Parts: sequence; structure tokens; C-alpha cells
Amino acid sequence: MPVKLKYGSNVRNKLKASGLESHILRVALIALLAILVVGCSVFGYFYYHYQRVVDDRIASGPIFASVSQIYAAPREVRAGQKLSAAAIAADLRQAGYNANSQLGTYQLNADNIFIKPGPESYHNTDGATINTTGGIVQSITAENGVSLSAYELEPQLITALSEDKNRTKRRLVSYNEIPPRMVQAVIAIEDRDFFNHGGINYLRIAKCAFSDLVTHHRTCGGSTLTQQLAKNLFLSPEKRIKRKMIEILITFQLEARFTKKQIFEMYANEINLGQRGSYAINGFGEAAQTFFGKNLQQLDLAECALLAGTIQSPTRLNPYRHPERAMERRNVVLESMVETGAITASQAQTAKAEPLRLAPPNIDASEAPYFVDLVHDQLVKHIGDQDIAHQSLRIYTSLDPELQRAASEAVEIGMKNVDELVRKQHKTPKGEQPGPITYPQVALVAINPHTGQILALVGGRNYGASQLNHAVSQRPTGSIFKPFVYAAAYNSSLNGLSLSNGDTGGSGVFTALTELNDEETTFTYDNGRQTYTPKNLISGYKGDVTAAYALAHSLNAATVQLGQMVGFDNVAALARSAGITNARGTPSVAIGTYNATPIDMAGAYTVFANNGVHLTPWMLASVRNASGDIVSDFSPDAKQVMDPRAAYLTQSLLEGVMNYGTAAAVRGHGFTAPAAGKTGTSHDAWFAGYTSNLICIVWVGNDDYTDVKIEGAHAAEPIWTEFMKRAILLPQYSDVKPFVAPAGITTARIDKTSNLIADSTCPGNILYAAFLDGTAPINTCSQMSESPQNLIQRILGIGGSKSETTTPPPTTGAPIVRVPPNTPPDGNAPDTTQQPTPPKKKNFFQKIFGGGKDKDKDKQQEQPAPPPQ
Repeated sequence: MPVKLKYGSNVRNKLKASGLESHILRVALIALLAILVVGCSVFGYFYYHYQRVVDDRIASGPIFASVSQIYAAPREVRAGQKLSAAAIAADLRQAGYNANSQLGTYQLNADNIFIKPGPESYHNTDGATINTTGGIVQSITAENGVSLSAYELEPQLITALSEDKNRTKRRLVSYNEIPPRMVQAVIAIEDRDFFNHGGINYLRIAKCAFSDLVTHHRTCGGSTLTQQLAKNLFLSPEKRIKRKMIEILITFQLEARFTKKQIFEMYANEINLGQRGSYAINGFGEAAQTFFGKNLQQLDLAECALLAGTIQSPTRLNPYRHPERAMERRNVVLESMVETGAITASQAQTAKAEPLRLAPPNIDASEAPYFVDLVHDQLVKHIGDQDIAHQSLRIYTSLDPELQRAASEAVEIGMKNVDELVRKQHKTPKGEQPGPITYPQVALVAINPHTGQILALVGGRNYGASQLNHAVSQRPTGSIFKPFVYAAAYNSSLNGLSLSNGDTGGSGVFTALTELNDEETTFTYDNGRQTYTPKNLISGYKGDVTAAYALAHSLNAATVQLGQMVGFDNVAALARSAGITNARGTPSVAIGTYNATPIDMAGAYTVFANNGVHLTPWMLASVRNASGDIVSDFSPDAKQVMDPRAAYLTQSLLEGVMNYGTAAAVRGHGFTAPAAGKTGTSHDAWFAGYTSNLICIVWVGNDDYTDVKIEGAHAAEPIWTEFMKRAILLPQYSDVKPFVAPAGITTARIDKTSNLIADSTCPGNILYAAFLDGTAPINTCSQMSESPQNLIQRILGIGGSKSETTTPPPTTGAPIVRVPPNTPPDGNAPDTTQQPTPPKKKNFFQKIFGGGKDKDKDKQQEQPAPPPQ
């Protein structure tokens, strides 16, 4: 019979509870399974999604595409040069030569070095042996045994073009090019378990998550190197949970695809280490060059530790702005390296004692950014592709890095002087609030007078603050234009043109002693419809003066009247042929009211320094692809625009400007090499000057076109002098020579009182002057009252008795006689001559020439002004 069991209430309750619990457990398990399925699905979706993201980045090309690079002009090694074999080897290492380089190799053996360019070299593959003794190059021998007078080394890398609109720069390095100390320093301070973990340090993440929750600050750094790389390559820097999860997913992808060495190499090229000017510094290669001026492989332990320490906060730990913080962080890195066993405590102490040895912070000095911007613009113009940066081109230019450094340093020093002059102009009376001060801008252009290559260029006082390139800004040239008036007069005379009316067959031969009248004069032009009156508001007028004196002391009225006799159209035509394209045939052209750029003026002065040949300044030499094949070569543009004799005669006058005229301060500032030059002031300040191997133009002015109220002799000339003094200390510019006259030129020592040949009876007030053969005075100062004049002297009114006398300071020296051509000037002292009242009677040329002075700061009044160009 069936048995009926009865259970108590407690048992029944337990059964019910047990069933409920089982149900709950089943539901929970199902829910957990669902969550896992959904989670895995979501994870899988995003995992493969970001796998495609990484794949797309990899498939599109290298992680870091090689950008186009800008190279300097090759350095030339010459026999007799002060240069050791070891220094040549260092130069080649810096350029990229090594035992396995396709660029080239070298073998250093004591005082000898054998150089062998590779297939990717800028040069052909012809090698050479350079022998040195005591730091002097003794001989250069080609591979085939031929003796060479010079040999060009591989061009140095200046910089790479910026990668993007954010102006990012990096120098790519491979893992094998990263010093072991650099790897150890980064690992010690950023991710000690990098070579062991799978990309995520879960313990560090947990600790940082807890810290962030407790402090409510998202400041804890729990990321591994791989996570940092994932964030930098693919994500924004914001700190959000979603972004962190994506970062982890990408980290898994990177760890799955690359080895640890490859990941570290990418990290070393990607990491941001601060800002320089307007450029972002990315990667240890770029940072090593920026901070220390070295290749990454050349860094020592302390320098590696400093770079590794900067990773934490590039702005706060910037060694230029916060050296104490940077050194403190560096020392923390060194202690971490001791803890990891990478270095000993003794090595750490030695490195801690090392001071910061930073490269000069001036970006202009090392990377020539204004120059590089111009190169990029010219590349786009010539090659016609806006995306020049990503074509992996090797762009070879005209730049001399050492001269660029000298230019940047000279500008930095000189503009401190200019700023002080500006502050003195704005002294505020007691009790008044100081007003805003506008500090001027600056440009410096240096070129080779015989090739036209731009060797150095500074386009402003601070590229980081302003990228406006003043070297290509159009500005009124002021008195540095005046030499073209005198050159046009010489050129016209040599071409048989009369200066009085411009007709052929005239007999008006122009010389340095031709007398001009410096009196206030109103000139008419445009068929008499317009007038122009040049003013000498500062210096007053000097009456009758010689042409040499008029240019040396920058007399306005005398120069404009000479321009009238030559023909203003002729002056403007000569200027245009020399690259001053805005010049027009009005009276004001004679004193530089038309615009030109500093680069234009550097090119224009080549006509004086290069025997009348104008060379258009150039920057691009050659463009090659990554394999060294030529994409495009460029040749300079040269054109003969005036007679070589006219060029030299004008140059002789410019030597007088430098030796006893408005530019005599150059000599007072210690530059004594043979040179020619001209000061200039409109509302800007200029100085143009050159030696036998270097032309330099300096401009100082305000961006808003207001008057700087400082003369060229006080603002621009000191910068020029500072630059040239540094330039001639460099081996390649140290061999400054006296200027060489072409055939048909006579140089004479002239007595200033009589304007005749100086002899032993002269009081010693002399000048050197160059003359076309047959036009120099014949009489000496002691014979001026007893010897007849030659025909040309009678025509010109020179060489006779003079009612004008001069009272310059006495000079020392032997009796003064006619000297052969090419004899250099020996007087460097400024001329303090005061011109007396005009003579009672004017000769022929005194009647047709006139004058006026512009002590490089004279005001001009033209009614109406010439149309803007």
C-alpha cells in the first residue's frame, strides 16, 4: 500500500528555498554567460575593428614616412687650410659616413684620411686621400694619383621639412642607432618591465585606477611604453575610460605585430620632447640635435638621462627654460638606472656632477628656418608639387651652416644694441606712464659675390615669435642705392655718352674728382609737370664738393643732380638690370625711394664686387631622390650689366665710404680687412658692404612702416661689422684680399686740398682714388701753380689751382705719389673735413652738376611723390 510521507514546515521551507536558490543560480549563470558572450562579442568587434585600424596604418606605408631633407652646401677642403684629419672624420660622421653606409665611408690613419663616397652620395664616387700635419692640410690626392687643390666633403643635413601643418619635426633612427644607455634610461624611468610584459602592466593600472578614484585626479601614469605609443600614434591625449580601453586594444595589436625592439624604435621616433620655436620636437634623434647639437649616438650618460627625464613633462622640464628642474629630473633617472642595475652608483654620481651643456637655443643658428621656408617655396614653384615634404627628397642648398651661425649670433648681439637705442628714444618723464614701445625687426643676407649663392640668411629676430621673412620684404632702399647713380655716370662716360644731355659723342668724362654742387635745388620731371626738392635737414648743404666726397658722406642734392646729368631713366635702367626691378626714372630714384628686398640688394651689389656681372641670388643647387638620382639641378643666372672698369671705379668710391665716410665706424669697431660699403636710411636703416669673398646686406625697420629714427650707421652697420668679424675667423672666408682692378685703371693718392697728386710737400690730407687711364691728374700739389693741365683736366676742371681748401686731421706716412693699380687704402680714420664756401667761379662741370647731403637720415620732399611700385 502506498505510504504517504509528511514533512514538517521547516523541511518544506528548505526545499522551497533550495529551488529558489537553484533558480536564482541558474538565472545568474545565464546572465553571466550572456554578459560574457556580449562582452566577448563587443571585445571581438572592437578588437578586430582596431586591428583594421592598425592594419590600415601599416598598409599605408611605414609608420613614419621619411620626409624630405634639406642639406647645406658641401664644405671645401683646400691645401693649406687649418683642418686636421680627425676633424674631417668628425665632419663625415656627422654627415652619415660609416663602415656600412651607402652614403660613403672613410678610413682614418693618424694624420691621413681616405674618403670614398658611396652610390647615394651627393658627389660622384671618386675618392681622395687628404694628408695633414699639425692641423694643416698638406696635400690632397685623388684615387688615380692626381694631385688636387681642393676636395668637397659630403653636405651636412640642416633639417627636415616639417611633416604636417602642426610643424612636427623628427630625425628617424633605427633601434641599432639608439645608444644602449638611452634604452636603459627610458626603461628605468618609464617601464622597467617593458621587455617582459605583454603590453599591459595590470598591477600598475590597478594601482593608478585606485589612486585616481581616491584623489579624484586623473594624473597617475600607469601606461607602458607600448600603451604610450598606441596613444601617441592613434589617439588623443584626453584621459577617459573609453579612450583607455581603446588604448589597451591597440596595445594588444602592436604587441602581436611587432617585436619589443621594433616597438621601442617606434616609441623613440614618436615621443614628443617639447617645442622649439614654432616646431614640435618629436623623437630622440631630433631632441639630441636640438638640445645638444649632436647625433643621438654621440650622447653621453647624463645627456641620455636628461632626454629620458623630459618625457614626463616636456614643457615643465624644458632644460632651456627650467634647467634646475631638468637636472633634478635627470638625477632621478640616474638613480632609477642604479636601481635597475643598468649603471653603478659611482657612474651615477659622475653623471650627476656633469653640468648642462646645451646647444645655443637660437633656432636660426642651427636650422635656418627662414632659409628653409624659402627653399620650400622655391621647390613648390620649380617642381610644382605642394606635398614636397613627403617625397623623401634630398634637397641640396647653398647654405653654409657655420656662416649661418655667425649671422644669427651677430643679429642677436646687434639687436640688443638697437633695442637700447629705441628705449632711449622712449624715456618717460617722471610722473607719466610709459607708452608702448615698438621694437624693430631685422634681416641679414650674406652671399658669395662670385657665384651668387646665399650663404646665410636671417629673416627676423625670432622665428618662433614671427615667421614673416623680412629678407624678402619690399622696403625703400635709402642711400644704399646711391652707388648706382655714380656707377651709371661711370658707365655712361665709358660708353661715350655726354652726362649733360645723354647724347652720344659727348665729352663729359666722370671721375672721382668731378665737382658737384651740393645746394638746395628743385628738380622738375615728367615733362615739367612735377617737382622734387631733396632736403638735407640734419647736415645742411656743403656747396661744391668732389664726387668722392659726395658719396662718402651721402650727400642727397649732389647725388640727385648727378642723376639728372646721367639721366634718371639711365640710372633706373641700370638698377633694374641689377635686380632692383621697382626703380623708375624720377629724381627721387637717386636717393633710394623705390622698394627692393634685402635679397635683391645683395644681388645688386654683385655688379660692383664681380666686375659688372649681376648674379641673381640662389638657394637651390640640386634635388635628388632617396637613391641619390637627380630630380632637378639648378644653375645660377649671370648677366653682364656694366663695364668692369665702371664697376671697379664705383667700388673704389665705396672703399672711401668705408675708410673715411659715413661707414668709417666699421673701422672703429675693429674690422680692418679690405672692404667697400654704404650706409642707408629712409625710414628704415640699411647697411650694404662686402669683401673680396662675401657680400652682406643688413636691414633694420618696423613692421608697421613707422620711422625707426635710427641711422643705418648706428642700427645696421654694427650688425654687419659683428657678422663680418666672425666670418673672417672661419677658414673659408679668412683669405680676404684687396680688390683687383681690371686693365685700364690707375690708382692715385690725391691731396684733398688741391685735388692733385700728393707729393712730399702736401700737408698729409690724402685719399686714394681710382681713375680711368688718362683721366687722373698729372700735376702734384707742389706744382699746382706752375704746370699746365692736360686736355681732359681742363674739360673736367680738375688739377688746377683751387680756391677750395680742406682741413682734415693730419695723417702719417711717406710722401704721397702716384701709386700703381690695386694698391689698397691705408687710412682707416674717419674724415672730419669741413667743406668751405664755394669758389668764386665754377668750371664747366661745376655748372652742370649739383649736390645735397643725406647723412643717411635726410628727409626728401617730392611733389607729388612717385607712384608706389
